[in-house]
Amino acid sequence: MSDTDTGQWIATVPLADLKRRKKLRVEVGDRAVALFLVGERVFALDDTCIHKGRSLSRGVLWKGKVVCPAHQWTFDPETGAADDQDECQPVHDVRVIDGVVHVSAHPRP
Repeated sequence: MSDTDTGQWIATVPLADLKRRKKLRVEVGDRAVALFLVGERVFALDDTCIHKGRSLSRGVLWKGKVVCPAHQWTFDPETGAADDQDECQPVHDVRVIDGVVHVSAHPRP
């Protein structure tokens, strides 16, 4: 599959796997990506935190936000915006097709 805005789509894991754990680290091409299930929506952020380089998939979901395990910065999973910071975590578009989570190989511009 391809998309003019985001390029190649990569099949990652069954949605059922994500529903059990609520967060997973997957490989999307040469990038580590953290998947998060918030309610019924799936979000994908680069797994390596922009601030301290820690794995966001080892963090927690709290009140609908992704919390980094290293420094407790909170990120909006939809936009990647860090609360009370000017920085933004790269975010990937996500599609669920036939029960499988597909992630854009490239983060949004």
